[in-house]
Amino acid sequence: MATINVFTPDKPFSESENRVLDEAPAFSLHSLESGKFTSSYESYVSDQFAFRDTWAGAKTDADRALGKKDNNGVFLGKDGRLIEQFTSPPEADMEDRIKAIQTFDQALPNLRKYVMLVPTAASLLSSELPAYAPVGDELADLNRVRQLLPRNVRFVDVYSALSAEQEQSIFYKTDHHWTTFGAYYAYLELCKSMGITPQDQSSFAIREVTDEFYGSLYSKSGFRHLKPDAIHLFLPKRANKIKVEYVDEGDTSDSLYDMDNLVKKDKYSVFLNGNHALIRIVTDGPANKKLLVVKDSYANSLIPFLVNHFGEIDVVDLRYYEDSLSKLIQERQINDMLVLYNIKTFFEDASILNITEGIQ
Repeated sequence: MATINVFTPDKPFSESENRVLDEAPAFSLHSLESGKFTSSYESYVSDQFAFRDTWAGAKTDADRALGKKDNNGVFLGKDGRLIEQFTSPPEADMEDRIKAIQTFDQALPNLRKYVMLVPTAASLLSSELPAYAPVGDELADLNRVRQLLPRNVRFVDVYSALSAEQEQSIFYKTDHHWTTFGAYYAYLELCKSMGITPQDQSSFAIREVTDEFYGSLYSKSGFRHLKPDAIHLFLPKRANKIKVEYVDEGDTSDSLYDMDNLVKKDKYSVFLNGNHALIRIVTDGPANKKLLVVKDSYANSLIPFLVNHFGEIDVVDLRYYEDSLSKLIQERQINDMLVLYNIKTFFEDASILNITEGIQ
């Protein structure tokens, strides 16, 4: 195997794991003495040894044969469904996030604000988890957030709406995201909170664009021999005039969907071409209605439902956006703001704390 490894070319990217693989580290006496070189080289060898995917698949198959139902924080549930583990956050993390939202609310009291935290499959599809799978209480955590939010910030409860749609596929089986159907039901609840009339499902042509989608949990868990997911798009029967600007990249498009990404590993990036620091969407909706969406990738499949209701939608991902949100709101004269995260990302990713950046 050592000889084979020498003659096996390094791979920059793992399609099965959907991640960049480590490259050979540069050698120096200083890095060797500090231990950095040996640590980096160990990671490199772990990523680049020959037939890595074959060995990893064999290991996971052996685990399944022995009855193991979890791997790398992902449970193998009923009917081949993969469900990511959720752990309730420490009280300090909860308080830090609420405090950031409170500070932002106080700085911009006239901005209409909405918070939508989406429960995951670990809660809504708990009956499909393996027996005795340890997961946190998402509903209790959602209610805690609702209680702590300032009165001026409206909490959009989608738990009940999504729970009522058990006959519909509201989550992908191999990916952590909700499906377009799940996003649509959440859109209906958001419209109720915002006081706007939603578009009926009959207003869309629902089109399956691929049935070969293996998502993030498939990559993360290592479980194989599972059926892939299908991705559906809700395409409006009445065409909208849309301009999508990827601000930092300097690119523009006339579509909310990047169909070229359907031939890539990350097929979910068909929605808004994946995650970007700032996306500006200009529509033929009401010119005086402007929305800011602060989000994770769950919002990418919900935003297309909103283009009829707003003339301009700015989409910010705080994991990449480094400027002041309050300045953006003032410059763009934004009326409404939606914070949309799945509950797991909201508590595990600290980027939401950046919401106060630039506030004096």
